[in-house]
Amino acid sequence: MCLFQQDAVEWLQSLPANSVDLVITDPPYESLEKHRAKGTTTRLKHSKSSSNEWFAIFPNTRFIELVAEIYRVLKNNSHFYLFCDQETMFVIKPLAEAAGFKFWKPLVWDKCAIGMGYHYRARYEFILFFEKGKRKLQDLGMPDVLQEKRVWRGYPTEKPVPLIEKLIVQSSNEGDLVIDPFFGSGATLVAAQKCNREWQGADLSPSAHAFAAERLGC
Repeated sequence: MCLFQQDAVEWLQSLPANSVDLVITDPPYESLEKHRAKGTTTRLKHSKSSSNEWFAIFPNTRFIELVAEIYRVLKNNSHFYLFCDQETMFVIKPLAEAAGFKFWKPLVWDKCAIGMGYHYRARYEFILFFEKGKRKLQDLGMPDVLQEKRVWRGYPTEKPVPLIEKLIVQSSNEGDLVIDPFFGSGATLVAAQKCNREWQGADLSPSAHAFAAERLGC
């Protein structure tokens, strides 16, 4: 169970093939720059609600190598979840399918409160659900809209731990290895720890490392 201060792709390249049971991640995708310019997001490098910084945008041009490495390190019959907005979904889906993943659907995270925006204020975010091989979900009755209150005044882009716990329980077993190549606030790793999974993650931001290490007690 380790935190690595490395570029996401470079870190993934250091991992053995077929060694990971589940990937859950939230890259700082390129379309955030457009939202920031329009003033329709608070997910800034310098957040008004937080003194923490998050690292630079991960460009769309690098997603082809990212999904290829995620596919390589995942074991057969495993799942991959990626948080993103509606624009990034159309970029990543075909690249992940070309890498070998089966795309099931976008799950919708209902944040239970409206956020910023001009044309229908945002209340949701997508979680793209991919599969390598064939793996059955633990609870086939779980809906594709997951309600969980957003994190207020936390680390930039922080996701609620209970939301990620649902994905971990659905797609892994106790003792499995869960990784996040853009761990940010550390929410995926905290959720994995709470669910009795092994965990590893990478992030370039010193603030992310300080924030996540304190949460994880390491």
